Amino acid sequence: MKRIISLLLLVLLMHRPAYSAQILIPMDDTQTNHLKAYGIAYWVLQGGIEINWLLNYRGGSFMFPQSQRFETEMKLRGVSYTVVSEAQAGQIVNEILDPQVNEDVVKLEKVPKICVYSPKDKRPWDDAVTLALTYAEIPYDVIYDEEILQGKLNLYDWLHLHHEDFTGQYGKFYAMYRNAPWYQEQQRSMESMAHKLGFAKVSQMKLAVAKSIKEFVAGGGFLFTMCSGTDTYDIALSAEGLDICESMYDGDGTTPDYNSKLDYSKTFAFRDYKLSTNPLEYRFSNIDVTTTRRVPRDEDVFTLFDFSAKWDPVPTMLCQNHMQVIKGFMGQTTAFNKNVIKPDVVIMGENKAANEAKYIHGDFGKGTWTFYGGHDPEDYQHLVGDPPTDLNLHPNSPGYRLILNNVLFPAAKKKKQKT
Repeated sequence: MKRIISLLLLVLLMHRPAYSAQILIPMDDTQTNHLKAYGIAYWVLQGGIEINWLLNYRGGSFMFPQSQRFETEMKLRGVSYTVVSEAQAGQIVNEILDPQVNEDVVKLEKVPKICVYSPKDKRPWDDAVTLALTYAEIPYDVIYDEEILQGKLNLYDWLHLHHEDFTGQYGKFYAMYRNAPWYQEQQRSMESMAHKLGFAKVSQMKLAVAKSIKEFVAGGGFLFTMCSGTDTYDIALSAEGLDICESMYDGDGTTPDYNSKLDYSKTFAFRDYKLSTNPLEYRFSNIDVTTTRRVPRDEDVFTLFDFSAKWDPVPTMLCQNHMQVIKGFMGQTTAFNKNVIKPDVVIMGENKAANEAKYIHGDFGKGTWTFYGGHDPEDYQHLVGDPPTDLNLHPNSPGYRLILNNVLFPAAKKKKQKT
């Protein structure tokens, strides 16, 4: 009998979750540097150590085995943490897994390989994602049209589109900046690359790139983009086979009545939109609300949805934050007109009163895409030529946290979405 009891105790011990002393990185208001905390998580993953992402627990905290090396690194980077005992760690997890609590544990176990789609030459503006990655000390590669068309996206898990114009209209900066040296050089450079790669027009090259990115997502890739990299991407896909660029952009006219010929079945996020037919208008379509919104700056906010951590883990991960109401920020594409968003798209952040979505997400094939409106979460109206944002002044930025949620998202163990 004693032997049977001993065997039963042994079996129970073998199946009990093992928690040695753990490091807990809180991500609520007590955290001194939220942004660098993501960099610590990535760095720990690089060392082959799995991390528990505690969804909705103290702002989406991280927990992993205690090590003096980890503690030293967190002190160097200014990240707040506490060491909890084996018993305390087990208690935290048990509380989170209570079916009555809107929290969950997701295991981060893979180091995602990160790339940013961006021109190699220095441009007269900055990109919030590259700023966030650099500040958080998360490594990334820069690739552009040539590398993508050579099939090099297959080397990566996660792709960010630097605020690009996939329509071939050079950001529609013509009216204001056509005489600026940087604009003229951009046009020369893109036309040269298009011809080198065998395309007659820049718009044709950008469409080929957009389709390659679509294949990347379909095969299991993670796509994240902001500002004009969102709507112009879908516009390019829907305008395949059409010419929507006036002569100042590609040397000839447009397809007659092209708005009636757009194919919305090819897009990720948007449908039933209309393109701006004025080549001098600093706007691509009615997807974007920048020129039509009437939102005073002091009332410009968006609210994150509160998803069920246990039933909707993916949007829950992407919305982890210490604030639910986040101050808005503008861009060439500031936010998305909800009237033209496809019904199966998950809206994760919105300004309901203005009927606009700020942060949206969806699946395509085996992968996912996430669109985030606006240019820089800590620069309300960033203009061409403005200096880059110094994130040392914004280490707890809730708007930047959403970017870094997306960076860590591919590290999560696949968890079946419940319906």
